[in-house]
Amino acid sequence: MSDSTPHGSHVPAEGPAVGQDEWVARHAEQRFMPGGPLGALEDRIRRVPWWAWLILFLAAASTLPVFEHSGYVRYVAFSTVLYMLLALGLNVVVGWGGLLDLGYVAFYGIGAYAYAMLDSDKFGIHLPTIVSVPLVVAIGAIGGFLLGLPSRRLTGDYLAIVTLFFLQLFQTITTNGDAAFGHNLTGGPNGILNVDPFHLGKHDLVVQHEGIFAVSYFYVALAVFAVVFVALRFVNQSRTGRAWRSQREDPLAAEAMGMPVNWLKLLSFSFGAAVAALTGTLFAAQSASVFPLTFYFVLLIIVYTMVILGGSGSQAGVVAGAVIVSPLLELLRDPGKSRVIFFLALVGGLLLMSRRSRALGIVAIVTLAFGFAVHEILGAIDKSWIAGEHQGGFAGVTDHWVVAPAHMARWIAPTSYIGLIAAVLLVTMVRGRLRLALLVPTVYLTAFVWENVMLAKPEPARYIVLGVILIALMILRPNGLLGERRVEIV
Repeated sequence: MSDSTPHGSHVPAEGPAVGQDEWVARHAEQRFMPGGPLGALEDRIRRVPWWAWLILFLAAASTLPVFEHSGYVRYVAFSTVLYMLLALGLNVVVGWGGLLDLGYVAFYGIGAYAYAMLDSDKFGIHLPTIVSVPLVVAIGAIGGFLLGLPSRRLTGDYLAIVTLFFLQLFQTITTNGDAAFGHNLTGGPNGILNVDPFHLGKHDLVVQHEGIFAVSYFYVALAVFAVVFVALRFVNQSRTGRAWRSQREDPLAAEAMGMPVNWLKLLSFSFGAAVAALTGTLFAAQSASVFPLTFYFVLLIIVYTMVILGGSGSQAGVVAGAVIVSPLLELLRDPGKSRVIFFLALVGGLLLMSRRSRALGIVAIVTLAFGFAVHEILGAIDKSWIAGEHQGGFAGVTDHWVVAPAHMARWIAPTSYIGLIAAVLLVTMVRGRLRLALLVPTVYLTAFVWENVMLAKPEPARYIVLGVILIALMILRPNGLLGERRVEIV
């Protein structure tokens, strides 16, 4: 049979060309790339070189202090860069190595405490920054290697338990280290104070300038981030990086192909711990003190959220996760700002529902009408049921939509909260028109609980909001915002 296709022309294959990379690429594209304008936009964004995005991001971040003179905002930006570094380090262990490390934050604390011991009045040691920082990074890398030694044959839950024990051990030692063998090593609950700032050249980087956060630490952290990002990028593209991803997907197959799986696990632990320890030096130098409660389990959950939200395995993804989560947590501290975020998310969700299908669009419209009707009916029965104050953004609109009692009985808060959980579970269990009907009171009950229960407790509320956002994103994009495309033939 003669081939009628002109030489050099490209005709898409009708079926899977087994063993050819282009077929795998097409299969992944069909599974994970959305259609329409969003798909085309995402495809074009992915075609831009990574170094161009990095330069653009660094340039935009560098201009922040120029336009924003608030010391608080600048400090939040500095903290965000620290989160970006922590997310990059955790991505090495979890995203590339495929290891469930729950002791990662301990290396962040080890870096901070090691720098504090080497550059403070605690032991009278004041090493130059150019000596102490590389030494701390080496300590972190060795610590990660040592943690990996007894756990290199463990996977899954067993590895998580061992690493979680390591985090608890670190917290116990730092909290009770003021009486270790008759010596005060860590300062105990009081921590280590008067930590030296970074010394570059002939000048110390001051922590504050006229009582305002010194922006120099932000630029130093940004420079460290750029170096770490590029270095990890090269590592990811190397044989070691490819081997990490292979053993992440299937350790048994990787080992059968001759890859040193146990050694790869040790390397991932070591690289991630080194990045965390480096980040700890930045934190200790800027804070001028370290305390054991700083490196707690909640911090680990936040960093994991950034990695999962942005996309495990993607450097750009975990950085994007940090950039989103860190400012969001700060905004949610303020009840007024958190109220704006909640109702913007609610309106956005209703609009998304209306775009996905006509039935969901009807649900969105009925939900709005249902809220106004409930508000009017309860107001006609008893004015005190709708006489509560609405503060913050959208107060003028929600005054006539969300019920806010002037004096809420004690049983209302727990009952409505538990009822909301039960309603959400019920919605996930039913199908068809019944689910659509239950969505209406469930969405309204969510707004009621937020307005009357959660706003009174902004600290736990911000973590709940973060969890809800994470769950919603995982439903829409299981790989995260910029997660790696993984092909699974089923």
